[in-house]
Amino acid sequence: MFAPRTTPWPLVALFTAGYLAPYLLPTTVGRLDSDLPLSATQAGAVGSALLLSSAAAGFVLASRVERIGARTLARLGLALALLGYGGAALTTAVPAVVAGAIVGGFGSGTATTVAATLIAGLGAPARAEPRAWRSDPHRASTAGLLTVSALAGAVYLTVPHLGPGHGLPLAAIALTALAVWPLTGSLPTGTPVAPARHDKARLPHARSGLLLAAAMVCWSLAQNSLWGVSGRIGLEQAHLGEATVGVVFAVALGAGLTGVLAAGALGARLGRAIPIGGGTVLIAACIALSASATDLGSFAAGEIAWNTLYPVVLSYLIGLAASLDPRGRWAVLVGSASSLGTAAGPLTGSVLSAQAGFPAMGAVLGAGLLVIALPMTAVALHTGGRPLLPGAIRRRGGHPAALVAAATGTPTGAIPEIGAPEQPVVEIPVETPAVPAQRAYDKAGSEVF
Repeated sequence: MFAPRTTPWPLVALFTAGYLAPYLLPTTVGRLDSDLPLSATQAGAVGSALLLSSAAAGFVLASRVERIGARTLARLGLALALLGYGGAALTTAVPAVVAGAIVGGFGSGTATTVAATLIAGLGAPARAEPRAWRSDPHRASTAGLLTVSALAGAVYLTVPHLGPGHGLPLAAIALTALAVWPLTGSLPTGTPVAPARHDKARLPHARSGLLLAAAMVCWSLAQNSLWGVSGRIGLEQAHLGEATVGVVFAVALGAGLTGVLAAGALGARLGRAIPIGGGTVLIAACIALSASATDLGSFAAGEIAWNTLYPVVLSYLIGLAASLDPRGRWAVLVGSASSLGTAAGPLTGSVLSAQAGFPAMGAVLGAGLLVIALPMTAVALHTGGRPLLPGAIRRRGGHPAALVAAATGTPTGAIPEIGAPEQPVVEIPVETPAVPAQRAYDKAGSEVF
C-alpha cells in the first residue's frame, strides 16, 4: 500500500496508461490516414470513435468502482487496452482496426476512471484504510500529467525513425498497458468508502457540477479539434517533414511538463478562477496562432505555447471538479464529459478544416473558448470558498473539513495543508478513580463499622 504523504505510483502509472491514447492522437490519426485506405475525415472519425468509447467507460463505471473493486476494474481496463490496441496494430483490415480502437478506447477509459476515482479520494478523510490513502492528491495528478507527457514525447521522438505504418503508436499504447499491469497488485480491492449513511447520498453541488461538465465538453472539443489535426497543419500548411513535426510535438510536450510544474509551484496563490479563466483566453490565442501557421517558427510557437498552458488549466479544472465531491464522482463525471468533447474533437477539426481551412478553424475554436471561459470561471468563483482546511470546525452549517481532492497547493508553515488527511477522532478511555468506601462514625468520633 502507499506510505503516508508519498506519491502513489501505481495510480500514476494507471493514469498514464489511460491518458496516453489521447496524447498520441495526432500521430495515430495521421498514420491511419496515410497507411490505410481512409480519408482525413474518416481517420478523424476513427479517432473520435476511440475517444467516445473511452468517455462511455467513464459514464458507465463512475459509480461502480467502489462496488466492483479498483483492482478488478484496473486489470480489466488494461487487458482491453492491450487486446484492442494490440490487435489494431497487427492488422490492416479497416473494420478490425476500428473495432480494436473502440475496444482499446474502452480499456483506456476504464483505467482513467479507476485512477481518477482513487486520486480524488486521496484527499478525503481517513476511512476504511486510513494509512493507505494519506497521499497528496495534487501530487498524484501532477505526477500523472508529467509521466504521460514525458512518455508521449518519447514516442513522438522515436516513432518517425521506426518507419511508416499505423501500428506503431497503437503498439506503444498497448505495451504501456502491459507494463502497468504488474503494478495493479498494490491497488485496493475496493475504493475506501464513506460511512454507510453516505453510501446513497446524492451528488453534492449538482448545479455547479452540471455547468462545469457542460463547459468541459466544449472546452475539450476545442482543444482536441486542433490537436487532432495538428499533424496535418505541420505537414500540409507549414510544409514540414514528419520527423520535424515529431520534434515540435516532443518539445511542446516537454514544455507541458514545465507548465505542470509551474502549476504545482503556483498552487492556490491565485485561486482557481484566474488560472482557469485567464488560461483559457490565452489558449484561444495559441490555437488561432497554431492553426494559421505557415512555417516552422509560427507552428512551433503556437504548439509549444498551447501545450504549456493546456496542462496548467487542466490541472486546475481537475482540482475544481474533485472539490465538488470528496468521493470522486464529479471528478469522474466531469472527466467523462471532457472525454466526450475530446472524442468529437478529431472529427470536428477534420470537418472544419476541410470546409473552411485551418486558419478559419482556429478562429472558430478560439472564439468558442472565449465564450466557454465565462461559465468555467463562474463555477470556480462560486465554489472557491467551499474547501476547508483539514481539521477546521464546521460553522454556520458549512461544509465539513477535508473536502478537497486534487487541491492545487496551500501555504506552508503552521497552517495545515489543503487536501491533507483529516486526523481521525479517537476516543481515549479515562478510568474513574476508585472512591473509598464511606465509614460511619458516632458523635464521639469512634468508628461504627
